[in-house]
Amino acid sequence: MAGLDRTIRLPDGEAVPQFGLGTWRMGEARAKAAAELAALTAGLDRGVRAIDTAEMYGEGGAEEIAGQALAGRRDGIFVVSKVYPHNASRKGVAEACARSLKRLKTDRIDLYLLHWRGNHPLAETVAGFEALKKAGHIRHWGVSNFDTADMDDLIDAGGTACAANQVLYNLGRRSLETGLLAWCRKRRIPIMAYSPLEQGRLPKSPALAKIASANGATPAQIMLAWAARFPDVMVIPKATNPAHLAENIAAMDIALSDSDLAALDAGFPAPKRETPLDML
Repeated sequence: MAGLDRTIRLPDGEAVPQFGLGTWRMGEARAKAAAELAALTAGLDRGVRAIDTAEMYGEGGAEEIAGQALAGRRDGIFVVSKVYPHNASRKGVAEACARSLKRLKTDRIDLYLLHWRGNHPLAETVAGFEALKKAGHIRHWGVSNFDTADMDDLIDAGGTACAANQVLYNLGRRSLETGLLAWCRKRRIPIMAYSPLEQGRLPKSPALAKIASANGATPAQIMLAWAARFPDVMVIPKATNPAHLAENIAAMDIALSDSDLAALDAGFPAPKRETPLDML
């Protein structure tokens, strides 16, 4: 399976796209809204079948833009959104979800995440998520920016139905691999990698440049292909212009060789002992 046909599997076995459109920093300025909508629309036109957003992004502005992009083709698109921690009480989750659904112009969110851990007890958040799921407002729920200890606490709070954990992961941010990745794999919980291109701040590395040249690719494409090398890691890069979008999509067809991966490991070594999860 290649390119945009590549999928990962949720714990219940459902296959979902491995590549999605990120929307972080969208919806923050009215002057940029048309270009942001055009970028999302172009991605869907090219066959991308997942969008990741959050009520935090542009204080709902990104969800509104995503809702416009989804108009007329909601079915078949895997929609991910996130709730603020301060809205993550049982009642607050329901109210926040209702607002997100209105902005997205849809009747359900496919995967609803707790954006990061806050002060509300996890058991309350889980109860809120389960109620939303039972009502059909969300199909799956999960978390974001949860490290191993947080995941342990989530399970203790009744969160065994967690469907995904969205975390920062790229060539220069590999703390995920020192503990959390194995923890999630043991429980068949996939990872969603945000900022797989480090928000465009590409590292200047001879190894990266050499591998990019050998593969007829750009360094950004190699970074994205590297993040998507695991069959249980979803990538959600953001693109706001057609060339960048096309570059990101094409990266999903790059198969890095063992020697490529070894060179990247040498150039960007993972921590040698368990390290706290990287966050932005």
